[in-house]
Amino acid sequence: MNGYRCPLARLQPTRPDVEQIKRDGWRKEKILVVSLDDSRLDGFQREFVRQIGDLLYGGKHK
Repeated sequence: MNGYRCPLARLQPTRPDVEQIKRDGWRKEKILVVSLDDSRLDGFQREFVRQIGDLLYGGKHK
């Protein structure tokens, strides 16, 4: 490489840390964002989250 750095590089968007956004949302606003596919959940927790989601927002649309 010749050491050239494009002057527009600083304008490139950076990808946000999604997990940090989720943590901040929970800690500051008590908003929980969770995926049923999250490997940190066991079967009971996954089902519990699914039931809450269905209760608040309805089941899958056909």
